[in-house]
Amino acid sequence: MGEFKSGFVSVLGRPNVGKSSLINALIGEKAGIVSRRPQTTRRRSRAILTGDDFQAVFLDTPGVHKIKNKLDEFMLDEIEKSMSGIDLILLVCDVSEKFGPGDEFIYSRIESRDIPAVLILNKIDLLHEKELAERIENYEKNADMPIITCSARRGTGKENIMDFLRENLPEGPQYYPDGMYVDKIERELVEEFIREQIFELTWDEIPYGTAVRVEEFEEKEDIIYIRANIFVEQKSHKGMIIGEEGSMLRKIGKRARQEIEKMMQDKVYLDLWVKEKKDWRKKEKWMKNLGYEL
Repeated sequence: MGEFKSGFVSVLGRPNVGKSSLINALIGEKAGIVSRRPQTTRRRSRAILTGDDFQAVFLDTPGVHKIKNKLDEFMLDEIEKSMSGIDLILLVCDVSEKFGPGDEFIYSRIESRDIPAVLILNKIDLLHEKELAERIENYEKNADMPIITCSARRGTGKENIMDFLRENLPEGPQYYPDGMYVDKIERELVEEFIREQIFELTWDEIPYGTAVRVEEFEEKEDIIYIRANIFVEQKSHKGMIIGEEGSMLRKIGKRARQEIEKMMQDKVYLDLWVKEKKDWRKKEKWMKNLGYEL
């Protein structure tokens, strides 16, 4: 058996191309929140894939988009940080869309660095064979890098990505123990599971203007008690998150609790509260208080 390989892998791409879905498919566990909406991921998060002879530590990043507020500024800074001190880059694109300005912007950042990189064309299940061939040709003309096609949703193409990792990761130690697939603390994961359901169940600008913070986390004898605040930017959004007679908040809480119980392997009492912090995304002090420090 050869030397053990390990390293840090930055996963880049425009919003909603399936970066978190791809990482979840590769490691076989839920390491990041997934939504049909763009810009679901806000912080860099680490997910760990451990094989017999290698370990890849993925840095899942927010999607690249125009800066409109302090939160967007924080997210772009997270992307820049993710390309520092890494060993490999996966540029994920949605093959159902042509190579565009957003892809070009990220590609230009990658091209200027001497780091092995591969272009992952995700969502191949959305195209017919002829259309897929044309789209691959479009990407080949615009990006001078190896291409791997996959469908994170169906799990196809995973082995080709694994082979790329094995071939290109440097020799190194096993950074994390077997069985560990994410390096976030439990509170952060709980916050993400709640935010995921807000993205799934609410609409328009509401999910983008929300933040979640766990205020209390207590492991009791027969249940885990978690109290969390959902912060919104406008008073009207507070009513929409709560819903008629609390119906929406109950739905968010029920679905988030089910995900938390899967992770914790224990019964959970999730106590959710909704509070207004007007225009928090534009104010650095509140950004810092909510865990988004520039």
